[in-house]
Order: sequence, then structure tokens, then C-alpha cells
Amino acid sequence: MKTIILLSVRAGLVILGVGLLLGIKSFGAPPALSPVPSDQSEVRNAVQHIFNQLKAGEYAALYDSLPSSSRSRISRDRFVTALQRTRDLYQLDRIEIGAVRVAGDLAVVDTVMYGHISKPIEGDGKLVVQQYLIKENGSWRVATGDRATTDRFLKNNPTFARKFPIKRPRSFIKQNGSWIEVPLGAPPKR
Repeated sequence: MKTIILLSVRAGLVILGVGLLLGIKSFGAPPALSPVPSDQSEVRNAVQHIFNQLKAGEYAALYDSLPSSSRSRISRDRFVTALQRTRDLYQLDRIEIGAVRVAGDLAVVDTVMYGHISKPIEGDGKLVVQQYLIKENGSWRVATGDRATTDRFLKNNPTFARKFPIKRPRSFIKQNGSWIEVPLGAPPKR
């Protein structure tokens, strides 16, 4: 069980690599909460593009998809090196992009990411996680972050938080044809 939990934590960290390596300080106050259809498709396309870069190992290009506040806290070389070290632990397969919620320059997207884990044991895994994005200079940037980032986001955006409650990431591994949930860490405090 300890190996499975370690595997789950590693897989979760790898798949959330962009966000878990970084966090953004604050998203600021939200504008009006009426999404424009083109915003939803732009956000969906951005999430797919970012996933494709992660899957292909295009880490230097992926760095450019981070908000400027995140890029100011980690160098491109450090970011790329950190992700390259995880490359032999997993192979991403595909992403399912679910509900997209846009509030001005903020977005939350429900995703399910699938992959094959190769170390410390082999198996198929999936991560159910919300991706957070912020629009900067006309482009959507991935801003998925850790618990502290999520808490700041909720605190600074109470209207958004009430309308679109944030869900904790969930990690699964396939055993005997069924998806078995494996905890990613301590349950969220609310």
C-alpha cells in the first residue's frame, strides 16, 4: 500500500507538474461571471495544447504557458530540469476536458488525465483535477497550483468560489479492470 501511495503521489505531482512546481500569488478580483462562448473554446484549446506539450516533453515551450508571476519565481532551466527528471516515471496518454467555467480573465476546467506509470511499479493511472487558468496579454496561461494557491484564489474570488466550488484532485490506479482511488495527501480543510 505504501508503494501505491508513493506511486499516486508521484503520478499526481508529475501530471500536475506545472502547477505543483509553482503557485501564483493572487488572481485578483473577478469580473462579471458571464462566459463568452469563444472564451470557453479558447480555454479548452489552451488546456489541450498545454497537455500536448507536457505529453510530448516540450517543457521549454510549456514554460511559456505559465503566468508571468510564476515565470518570475522559477527559471526556464530549473523548470525544464525538474520535469525532465520525471520523464521515465510515466507516459501520458490522453486528457478528457469536461466543464469549462470562465469569469473574465479567470477559468477553471474539469479534466481527467490518463497515463501509464512505469516506476516504482507499472500500471495505468488517472488523475481527476481542475485546471486553473488566467488570461494574460490575450493568452490563457496555466495557473494550476497547490493548496495555498487554491485557498488564495477562493479568498480573493468569493463570488467565483460560490458559483464554481473547487474540487480536490483525485488519483486512481487500475487494478483488476477497476479504478481504485489512491489518496494524494491529507483531505482538504474547509
